[in-house]
Amino acid sequence: MASKDNRIPQPVNYIADDWSACEAVHDAWNVDPNTREPVHRAVTTAPGELERALHHAQRVYDIGRWDDEARHERADVLERVAALLEARVEDIARTDSLTSGAPISITRTAAAFLPARIRSAASDLLSIPRVTALEAGGRDVRLHKVPWGAAAILTPWNGPSFIPAAKVVSAVAAGCPVVLKPSEHAPSSAQIIVECFVEAGLPSGALQLVHGAGDVGAALTSDPRIKIVSFTGGPGAGRAIARAAAEDFTVLQLELGGNNPALVLEDADVEVAADGILEGMTKLNGQWCEGPGKVLAHRRLADPLLEALTERIAKLVVGHSLDEDVEIGPLSNAPHFQTLQGRIEGLRDRGASIHQPARLPGLDGFFLSPTIAVHADPAQATAELFGPVVSLHPVDSDEEALRTANATPSGLAAYVFGTDTGHAMEIGSRVLSGEVRVNGAKLADLGEDSAQSFWGPAGIGGHGPAESVRVFCGDRVVGVDSPDLPL
Repeated sequence: MASKDNRIPQPVNYIADDWSACEAVHDAWNVDPNTREPVHRAVTTAPGELERALHHAQRVYDIGRWDDEARHERADVLERVAALLEARVEDIARTDSLTSGAPISITRTAAAFLPARIRSAASDLLSIPRVTALEAGGRDVRLHKVPWGAAAILTPWNGPSFIPAAKVVSAVAAGCPVVLKPSEHAPSSAQIIVECFVEAGLPSGALQLVHGAGDVGAALTSDPRIKIVSFTGGPGAGRAIARAAAEDFTVLQLELGGNNPALVLEDADVEVAADGILEGMTKLNGQWCEGPGKVLAHRRLADPLLEALTERIAKLVVGHSLDEDVEIGPLSNAPHFQTLQGRIEGLRDRGASIHQPARLPGLDGFFLSPTIAVHADPAQATAELFGPVVSLHPVDSDEEALRTANATPSGLAAYVFGTDTGHAMEIGSRVLSGEVRVNGAKLADLGEDSAQSFWGPAGIGGHGPAESVRVFCGDRVVGVDSPDLPL
């Protein structure tokens, strides 16, 4: 059994190449989701400190040189970051577990992958050309990939180390000065990530860290000195960022999630579907933006699928996130716990029967049995659940499942289950989502070159390994013109 010591790194700002104390929020605490015991004061960043960070980011922005020597220098720094992260994998895993509520066995796996993600960006930095010669009828015309400028990166509480690390390394590799603001509900994992980047010897102003809630994020993303915003979070905040960005046409990458559909086709294997849906709805305690939400099952299979899911959920071990044998931990924080309970009650009010068969531990944390809500009107079951919860809706045909899924598209992810994989793939290609998994929910990315777009309400832009450097760069064409050529 892991130590139940719930001490985690205390959030501290890193502004203009120096560490500085945050302001404490009066009478507010971050708590251990397993027990609701306080772990540190809630903190924020004063307006003057935020101004100092923005001024520094603007001042140090310099497209600079991107010849082979410069690119190797920055890649070497990232290799040092990876080595430093390797030495702190257990610290990161414990901190992630104590802020997201995900089981330590899962957060260890995610933390162990971080060095590889950093090294991948270092490799991309060397392999993706920053200057490319274009075909131009014998003239010298070159396409330059140029960093947009100062980048604001706002990250969520459900991926408290991986998402900050992945976004920061991409922006740093591209050459954008970064101001990182992690979620106020999970600031400590990002704290460790930034410590490793700083210790590795980044150039001045390449990375700054500020803490706080939505007011700090709003001030950051609406400032004209910020040229690109990368945000993962809820649709309400995403829309506010998009409105603010419109004033200066700030470049946006917004991943906003959605109520992802799972289509269980007429020929589906119920056991395979149940395994896949359970995997998806419990991964990270269901707190991941690509988790299944609305299950559209052929009417003949709906009751057997409910029975299979109920049996599986009843066997799950729910408990303290630091226990080695736990399969489901608590939800991350009180506001999300209350929101999810409210959404379950909303489904009940819409006629759903609620099934919660798991046994909960005797702890005063934010624990919730994985939940199946059955027979609500699918047209009204549209809110993102973002937890170990699915709604189950019988449909009369595969085409009805597809129409219902696309009537209120998530735009982010979807699932299709069927024994005829060719038919399942064809149905999947018609779902309005950026990524569709067939007969499973285990893979983070379906292939090494996966590039997932965010459709409609899921956001703007996309992600995937191929985007590691490119998203933070714009194209600039420089070439020799000729007055002798015809118009």
